[in-house]
Amino acid sequence: MKSTKVTEGNTTVLVPVPPEGVSFPPSEAPVFYNPHMELNRDISVAATLAYARRLSFQKDIGIEDISYVDTMSASGIRGLRIANEVGVSTTLNDWSDDAFELILENIELTGLSETAEATCKNANVLMHERRFNIVDLDPFGSPAPYLDAATRSVVHLLEVTATDTAPLCGAHFNSGMRKYASVPLNNEFHSEMGVRILLGKVARELAKHDKGMTPLLSHATRHYVRAYLQVKKGAKQADRSLRELGFLAYCEKCGQRRFFYGLAVAIDDKCPSCESNMQIAGPLWLGQLHEKEFCDEVLAEMESLDLGKKEQAKKIIVACRDEFDMPFFYDQHLICKRIGISAPAMDAFVEALRETGASVSRTHFSGTSFKTDADLDRINDVLRSL
Repeated sequence: MKSTKVTEGNTTVLVPVPPEGVSFPPSEAPVFYNPHMELNRDISVAATLAYARRLSFQKDIGIEDISYVDTMSASGIRGLRIANEVGVSTTLNDWSDDAFELILENIELTGLSETAEATCKNANVLMHERRFNIVDLDPFGSPAPYLDAATRSVVHLLEVTATDTAPLCGAHFNSGMRKYASVPLNNEFHSEMGVRILLGKVARELAKHDKGMTPLLSHATRHYVRAYLQVKKGAKQADRSLRELGFLAYCEKCGQRRFFYGLAVAIDDKCPSCESNMQIAGPLWLGQLHEKEFCDEVLAEMESLDLGKKEQAKKIIVACRDEFDMPFFYDQHLICKRIGISAPAMDAFVEALRETGASVSRTHFSGTSFKTDADLDRINDVLRSL
């Protein structure tokens, strides 16, 4: 297997050289390595370091005694960066023999044999066998087949990526139903829909093991969703998390939306504004997506880390931190299209809406998205006034 050295952060590893002339080289290489996910990995390093410091302080243990598993390591770039730049005790796992051999080479190359170990197992088997303080689940595609094992294995922090955004966001409706046992809607806030359906699925899986969760950071970036979830043990914690689940009723005609908490709810399917039939989505997570204090901790860690995509990463975390904490965002351009006006500048609109006494923020999901506690009639009035 031909390989070449790449450097991310301050970690240098060997990655496979893919064949020439293929449309998406990472998928054709003998061991998967995607350079376009460096931003994801930069955020992962900073977020894992921030949480490791928090856990070290809370439990009075050394960072080196915190266990972390990269369940599907491939070349090992993510786990080796965590081992090198965070300093936790790291397990790098992949069931591919080629990947396992490359991980061993990279552990030797990076001089991390005291910090990192390699295993060659099915990810579900490993997670059912062992417990880890931090479980990182980053599959190629859906994490759904691995969530039962991951929620059983994790003790403190679950990091999970989903790249199957079409099923999560409603573009592939039946696939989303099968994988996540939830009804998705493919509308203007489909990206946030994907985040909340993923979190709802994780919350239900954790509850099976008498565990609850608090989302510390969740973002939808490009073709993937990524979430960092603090896990808390106990039936009461599981019950508390389940109370954050519910359903969305959404009017496609006028954009009206209503939320119903619980897993067994009676929903009026008529829009209160225009009497159209409401579309129902869920069950999904209706609670917080981010913890502001954790976002600040991640930003502080980014300042001292050597990250190739630092400015992009900081921009995402700042936008997440400053988002108004409610489901779901509105798309300003779509609202303007519905009411037949041209869209004003976003900053001027946000300020005008805020002057009415509403809480309002931009979001990380898109440049035309915003969240507010103002009702749709007030939003429309402000837009017309501009």
